[in-house]
Amino acid sequence: MDFPKDLKYTKEHEWVRVTGDSGVVGITDYAQHALGDVVFTELPKVGDRVAKDKRAGVVESVKSVSDIFAPVCGEVADVNKRLDSNPELINKSPYGDGWMFKIKIDDKKELETLMGAQEYEKLVGEKN
Repeated sequence: MDFPKDLKYTKEHEWVRVTGDSGVVGITDYAQHALGDVVFTELPKVGDRVAKDKRAGVVESVKSVSDIFAPVCGEVADVNKRLDSNPELINKSPYGDGWMFKIKIDDKKELETLMGAQEYEKLVGEKN
């Protein structure tokens, strides 16, 4: 499993890659493995407000349906429209082409509550 060091992670298995005052959000390699083949996503809309640790969307796989939680508060700036017709990108490239949405971060201090790669790797290691 992959745990990129430039990302911040949530206990609910989302990641955020921060650039300036914005972040790109997706689910982790661990999460996509646990879900199995992703067949559908329901993402927030551009302009939606999302709240830290609150439901921002849904990912559906052949095994289950899971909520996607926002890692920080902010406004959705973009969504990955490619997932509408190619949700399997989440399985193929969870940290690249399988990103879900971009967010303009309200308060970067919220990032301090997220885990780094080592902490997240330890968390998922305890689940196995």
